[in-house]
Amino acid sequence: MKYIRTPKPKRAKSHIPFRLNLLFFFVFLLLAALVGQLAYLQILNGGKFAAEVNRTDQTTVTGAVPRGLIYDSQGRVLVENKANNAITFTKSVNTTSQSMYDTANRLVRYITVDHDNLQKRDYADYVLADSKAAKAVVKELPKSQQSETDATKLYKYEVAYVQKHLPDFSTKQKEAIALYKIMNGATQLTTVYLKNSGVTTQESAAVGENLTAMSGVNLGTDWERAYPNGDSMTAIIGTVSSTKSGLPSDGLQSYLAQGYARNDRVGISYLEKGYESILKGAKSRTQVELGNNNNIVKQVQTFKGQQGSNLNLTIDSAYQNKVQSIVKSVFNQALSNGAAAHSDGAFAVAMNPQTGAILALAGESHNVKTGKVTEDALGAINRSFAMGSAVKPAMVLGALQDGVITVNNNTQSDDPIYLPSTPVKKSVYPVGTFSSMNATTALEVSSNIYMMRLAMKEGNAKYVPKTSMVMDNNIFTKMRRYFSEFGLGQTTGVDLPGEVKGQTGSTTLNGSLAVGSALDLSYGNYDTYTLMQMAQYVSTVANNGYRMKPYIVKSISQTLPDGSNGATISTTSPQVQLKVPNTQAQIDLVKQGMWEVVHGTNGWTTATMLNTLNPGVAGKTGTAQTFTRSDPTNTNSELLETTTLSFVGFAPAKNPQIAIAVVVPNLSNEDVNYNELIAKQMFADYYSMNDVKKDSSYSAHQTSING
Repeated sequence: MKYIRTPKPKRAKSHIPFRLNLLFFFVFLLLAALVGQLAYLQILNGGKFAAEVNRTDQTTVTGAVPRGLIYDSQGRVLVENKANNAITFTKSVNTTSQSMYDTANRLVRYITVDHDNLQKRDYADYVLADSKAAKAVVKELPKSQQSETDATKLYKYEVAYVQKHLPDFSTKQKEAIALYKIMNGATQLTTVYLKNSGVTTQESAAVGENLTAMSGVNLGTDWERAYPNGDSMTAIIGTVSSTKSGLPSDGLQSYLAQGYARNDRVGISYLEKGYESILKGAKSRTQVELGNNNNIVKQVQTFKGQQGSNLNLTIDSAYQNKVQSIVKSVFNQALSNGAAAHSDGAFAVAMNPQTGAILALAGESHNVKTGKVTEDALGAINRSFAMGSAVKPAMVLGALQDGVITVNNNTQSDDPIYLPSTPVKKSVYPVGTFSSMNATTALEVSSNIYMMRLAMKEGNAKYVPKTSMVMDNNIFTKMRRYFSEFGLGQTTGVDLPGEVKGQTGSTTLNGSLAVGSALDLSYGNYDTYTLMQMAQYVSTVANNGYRMKPYIVKSISQTLPDGSNGATISTTSPQVQLKVPNTQAQIDLVKQGMWEVVHGTNGWTTATMLNTLNPGVAGKTGTAQTFTRSDPTNTNSELLETTTLSFVGFAPAKNPQIAIAVVVPNLSNEDVNYNELIAKQMFADYYSMNDVKKDSSYSAHQTSING
């Protein structure tokens, strides 16, 4: 029997597409990977990542320290730091505008602050710091501005709206705005002063009782510069910026690059500025740890800071006050006499010619438009004048170097110089007073003719009276080179900022060599020099040819913990900038001429007013014919002819301890020798204050400096 097999039923075909199965497969793989990653994070590295979550960041916060002190040469404190109670604010990382707004409004209940100089933007920032007010402002903006997603642009729209709709603010609200402005301007983790002067005991107590309610506010101390021996030397010492003004804008980036904060105080003029790196000290450093929520969790001071080093000056403040007093007194006399209406003022410098140490630096500046007179000691380095005949000793020494005269052969004709279309070029005494003279007499009577004839010889002049003179084209270069050896016409290098070179006149006129101007240069009536240059120059003559670099800081020292002056860190060593190539015999010849300027018996001797000083002094007066505007601020105002009086000298002449330079520029007449009045008193005061002994054999008409 044949069996027939029943066929197997066909399996039903799956209704799930292959692509869906493939998708499920990938989902399975991703799920497996996720489970594996979770296992990696939680099981293998759970502890590591938990520690990362609880990790703290460290940052270093710096704090200001008091500046170094400044002492005079006798150890008197000229500048110190006066401690003041202060209210401070430290801005945390997570400080919000709202919290600063609330703190400012609470703090004004306990203190009063200055609210001058607030700007519209300051008012707007304060209003918008209140979150409720900010939301209300946004609702008032146009729909197109409300939808702005850029927060910075939206805030500008809010500020603009508030500035147009500023409400009236009470005095207390304005004070709160001033406080908020300071807080808002602080960088994170920096401390700023909310009030650092005039904090009363009541204010300190009230703030102290409420510190916990004002985040970031604290009690502290601040300092300000004080002048226990008077402020007569501030014109030399300079000033320091306030925490309100902070870093000066002209050097902002440089200061920031050096680690300064924007509200740090820095020296902004003269010694305070020139020695900023010495006076500023080293800031305190505190290591601050921040938790993961940016709260401060730990603070450790790693360095308490170091007060700035001290400056010890070469100036005796008592002598400085004497010099400033005589300059002021004599200039006031000139004003009373009607001679100084158009004068710039009066200035004086005293220097130790052996070392270059500045002994005094004084000046009175006169605003000819307003008539106001102010102290301006630094006029000696940042103003320049035509000094007149005071430069003649340098002219003679240059001619001796050039070989156009010698120590034993230096007599010249004293006939005036006649050039075409030019007034006769002569000396102050009448034509024909002298037929000829030697170098020492030329200095004694201040012969312009003698100096012009030296220039003519140096320039190989071809001269026939009343015809055009021809000179070598390098005559200006030659004379200026000789002058520069003594420091005239170039910066001296004195350790004060702001020194100028002076001005040099043109060497040509209408395309040709300015021959007449070259002659004027020879007797000091063309180029201009600073008084510091004049003091350096006469010191070079006094010490027999060594051009010393002037300096005002004698040494730098540490501050001891008790605030007293400590050990010396560095001392300024006298620096010779150049030894002029004159022989001793040549220098002695010029010194003899400067002695006769004071002690000569000729009727035209120029500085006999000083021959009563014992020991005797040597010097040279100067009178320059100058011009000034009736209104210096208006270049179209009337041009007035004036006279500038100057003096350079040294004493005691045989063994110089002091060299001085004086200038009283742009006087309307020269009836009184104001330059000599100042110089004589400067020498006399130096003698009495430094116990300079009299010379028992001294005579007012002693013929020789060595007699």
